[in-house]
Amino acid sequence: MDADAKKTALRMIPYGIYILTAEAGDGSVAAATVNWVTQTAFAPPLVAVAIKADSGAYAVVKKAGGFTLNMLGKGQQGAAFTFFKPAEKKDGTLSGEPYRAGATGQPVLRNAAAAVECKVAEIVARGDHHVVLAEVVEAHVMKPPAGRADAAILEMKELGEKVFYGG
Repeated sequence: MDADAKKTALRMIPYGIYILTAEAGDGSVAAATVNWVTQTAFAPPLVAVAIKADSGAYAVVKKAGGFTLNMLGKGQQGAAFTFFKPAEKKDGTLSGEPYRAGATGQPVLRNAAAAVECKVAEIVARGDHHVVLAEVVEAHVMKPPAGRADAAILEMKELGEKVFYGG
């Protein structure tokens, strides 16, 4: 396979930008910028999220058995860049971003456009990112979109010309 063609073709898949947050019973916490996300079913509502298998976020999600997928809206590039590195929990914030415990106890970022709290249903452990299939058990809309909901989401291309993931 031509490596350049593969990289270019796979980077043509559009991605939204999300912050995955999780807290386990032992107090370990994680928050990470993710973009390999999709809804996979209506009933029950399921999402799939690919998480780097050797990351702290993956370890916490496995321990917690759940997570929150926080949707970033247009103009929230700063939050996306904040969670490119491990999160620090301090004074009601994760790396400076205010959060609250959701209905499931998982962290919900207060400044996100929306969020879904998820319960892990299954993990497909293949490749350098494992696919976490999870049931959406609670949803929050903090900033109702003015038009189409899918047009309100921050997209990978809005992080700059030199920011890519995939390929």
